[in-house]
Amino acid sequence: VQLQASGGGLVQAGGSLRLSCAASARSFNRYAVGWFRQTPGKERMFVAATSWNGLDYADSVKGRFIISRDNDKNTVYLQMNSLKPEDTAVYYCAAAAPSSSWSAGAMWEYHYWGQGTLVTVSS
Repeated sequence: VQLQASGGGLVQAGGSLRLSCAASARSFNRYAVGWFRQTPGKERMFVAATSWNGLDYADSVKGRFIISRDNDKNTVYLQMNSLKPEDTAVYYCAAAAPSSSWSAGAMWEYHYWGQGTLVTVSS
């Protein structure tokens, strides 16, 4: 599975961005896809995921971010609204094959990672 993240950029606080994660995979609809983010010197953190269990969000983005997928286009989106300076990070998408013991926020669940796209929110 190959993943290509895009859509990052510079936006003012309160603004919106939509990230895309395009996948090259057969039976893409079977895979869970998650978004994580990372700032320099800090560990990569879970943001949101879509899987066979439904949708999951980190508390810090609930009510502001929306994850969705278009299986016909093999693409997962992350709509980010009401952006804050603390949302500034490199955002990564990742994919996971079906798992019997699924933990959406656990990095070790995801075996395939995209290259990251930078989101900068100015105050």
